[in-house]
Formats: sequence, C-alpha cells, structure tokens
Amino acid sequence: MLPDNRIPTHPGEILQEQFLEPLGLTQVALAEHLGVPVQRINEIVRGKRGVTPETAWLLAQAFDTTPEFWINLQTNHDLVVNRPTKAISALQKAG
Repeated sequence: MLPDNRIPTHPGEILQEQFLEPLGLTQVALAEHLGVPVQRINEIVRGKRGVTPETAWLLAQAFDTTPEFWINLQTNHDLVVNRPTKAISALQKAG
C-alpha cells in the first residue's frame, strides 16, 4: 500500500544513508567498483535520477541485496510522485 501522506524515500537517500555512509564508501569508490560513471551514482544519491534495472542488479551484487529491493524502492517513490490528480471511474462491462 502506498502512503497518502508522504512521499516514499528515494532509493538514492537509502543508498547514501544505509549503505555508503555505514561502509565508509564514497560515491567515487562505488562508481569505480560498479564500473559506472560517478555522475550516475551522484545523480541517484541526489534524487535527480532513478534506479534502472541495470543499476539495480549492480547495486544488488555490490551490497548483497536483491535487484527487487532497489526496483521496489524506485517504483514506490515513482508511483506516489506521479499519482494523478484526476480520478477516473472504473469501466463497466458493456451490454
């Protein structure tokens, strides 16, 4: 169930606060370890970029999590941020 009263935490914030900081890792060190541009990691941490399936797999391998963990964080955030303001009624069966 998606929250109505708050936006779910962006996966970049989780990455920074629950993975990089406790392990004493920099964004540069993570980017080098994953073989991706530093800009990608920086934009994710700043909430300017989402976690793609490819990045989810890389983060899962690096931090011994699952790709679903990262994708679910991103999906929950995206669904709330993009919730429509206009309500649409359900379709009814014709006939």
